[in-house]
Amino acid sequence: MASYFIRRLLLGVAVLLVAMTILFLLIYTVPGDPATIALGPRASELQKEAFRQRMGLDQPLVMQALNFIWSLLHGDLGTDILNQRPVTAMVLSALPKTVLLAVTGLGWAALMGIPLGIWAAMRPDTWIDRIIGLISTSVVALPAFLMAIYALILFSVQLRWFPSIGAGEPGHIGDQIHHLILPAFAVGVAWVGYIARLVRVAMLETLAEPHVRTFQTYGISNLRIVLRCVLPIAIVPVISVLGVGMGNLLSGAVLVEVVFSRPGLGSMAYDAVISRNFPVVLGSVVVTTALYVVANFLADMAIAILDPRLAEKG
Repeated sequence: MASYFIRRLLLGVAVLLVAMTILFLLIYTVPGDPATIALGPRASELQKEAFRQRMGLDQPLVMQALNFIWSLLHGDLGTDILNQRPVTAMVLSALPKTVLLAVTGLGWAALMGIPLGIWAAMRPDTWIDRIIGLISTSVVALPAFLMAIYALILFSVQLRWFPSIGAGEPGHIGDQIHHLILPAFAVGVAWVGYIARLVRVAMLETLAEPHVRTFQTYGISNLRIVLRCVLPIAIVPVISVLGVGMGNLLSGAVLVEVVFSRPGLGSMAYDAVISRNFPVVLGSVVVTTALYVVANFLADMAIAILDPRLAEKG
């Protein structure tokens, strides 16, 4: 199993480095002069050239990419071209807010989706199964940002149950939770459907296994069979999909932050795109991609621990 973890870790690092190089080349080939953006149109050519030399923008693009990768390995994401702040510090300040939103959305989705999937699997081909299936299919089709807009209009503007913008007063936990509920709902609602459908399918497949039917003939209660034998196996595909889908979850959280004007990677990246602040845009995308790779690695570890046979095959 150790060799499996090492292979997955090396693969994740390779994917991250390749993705970072491609992202850098894509972003820095976008039309626009960073020196003009930072110094303004009235700056002289001498001032602009000095700025380019200081930021390393006068070097060939390939050399800039290599320097960026080298700096990235040392934890340096570059410098904000507008206010000369380290991008690493800006990202580390915004990251916990985005992770909190994504994890909260995923948490409530799992708390809702797993029981719904179990309930549907225990009542196959009944009205309960059909209703849960209909709801799951409906919510999966809604993107997070669209759900955020709907939720904002209904619960904030019309009903006025929740605040529409911001993250709450610093130091006031109750107010911060109140501001978090609606964005977390928007982030996680589609995942309720994903998780419910995955759990249902995995549960039905596991319940049809011969050893499970043997337990049933011995008179063991369905609840005990589900909790001890079926659920640990059925949860494996859920963990796998959550690891792969972490990128979608984070991107959903980023877009929801923009809709609700919450501080975080989303708002920071949006402002950077509007102002063409390329280092901040790149830093935000780099961190989001890194979180995606880490989430996949952690999901692989969890799956290998729950089902060692998969690690032996991999």
